[in-house]
Amino acid sequence: MNTSHSASYPATRLRRSRSAGWSRALHRETVLTPADLIWPLFVTGGKGVEEPVGSLPGVSRWSVDLVAERTKEAMALGIPCVALFPNTPHDRRSEDGAEAVNPDNLMCQAIRAIKQACGEGIGVLTDVALDPYTSHGQDGLVDQAGRVVNDDTVAVLVDQALNQARAGADIIAPSDMMDGRIGAIRAALESGGHHDVQIMSYAAKYASAFYGPFRDAVGSGGLLKGDKKGYQMDPANALEACREVALDIAEGADSVMVKPGLPYLDIVAQVKARFDVPVFAYQVSGEYAMIEAAAAAGAGDRDALVMETLLAFKRAGCSGVLTYHAPLAARLLNG
Repeated sequence: MNTSHSASYPATRLRRSRSAGWSRALHRETVLTPADLIWPLFVTGGKGVEEPVGSLPGVSRWSVDLVAERTKEAMALGIPCVALFPNTPHDRRSEDGAEAVNPDNLMCQAIRAIKQACGEGIGVLTDVALDPYTSHGQDGLVDQAGRVVNDDTVAVLVDQALNQARAGADIIAPSDMMDGRIGAIRAALESGGHHDVQIMSYAAKYASAFYGPFRDAVGSGGLLKGDKKGYQMDPANALEACREVALDIAEGADSVMVKPGLPYLDIVAQVKARFDVPVFAYQVSGEYAMIEAAAAAGAGDRDALVMETLLAFKRAGCSGVLTYHAPLAARLLNG
């Protein structure tokens, strides 16, 4: 790119294009719309149930019927996709996470309810990992030494993905960070006739300190034994993220995700520059909670903080953003 300029001040005054609102809009390089947003929703049992999540002010777990209502709300706001995460009851959790492949689990019930209520008017993205279903809180199966085993876990993840696809999921989003799971899931979807089901891979998911409120929301925080550093990425590594993305694309991912969001915008930008594939980011629970805490403390305007951070994702190269602020942002964008 040629960055040289033939003119200098005062012939060139960059403030000219900033002088009026209409001109700022005309020259705006990055545009954010409700169609850039994915709204994560937490599913719980019962009917007519709303359970506020204490560490996520303004976020609740919803029973299946109310998740369908929230999805109708998303459609009305122009949000094209919702992401589902279940709060599995403790008596349905086990060492092997068998509830993940139950065709009547909370996730599958919610998928069917949304499709019945909304048809094909909105996409449903479903999480594939075992942590919402295991009694130990890890994303995979654990051996006697306490290590998460890769290949046996992948076999269960394949069954979990097929279970969700049969229920009507549009996008399978494996968040487990097991090696080889994208290829195995893609092969199973193809052989099972689910040719149009997309895979959005959590390709660069870091072992982050920003996940705490999410684990509260899905009920796994207090259960987690040990940590996830053996399979989630080291926050110090960037080149490794590109290796992960390359592998997942080669195995059949339709899009990739970077998680968390704001602390990893450099990773988003690198992935966008190096790969010809849609890149998404997850503005995770800890990021959301910090904005809410700042707004509650009077340290910043909530609306302005939300819009500025979402623009940063788009500017870095994101095709879209998973954010708990999706309905607020969509209302602001819709005026």
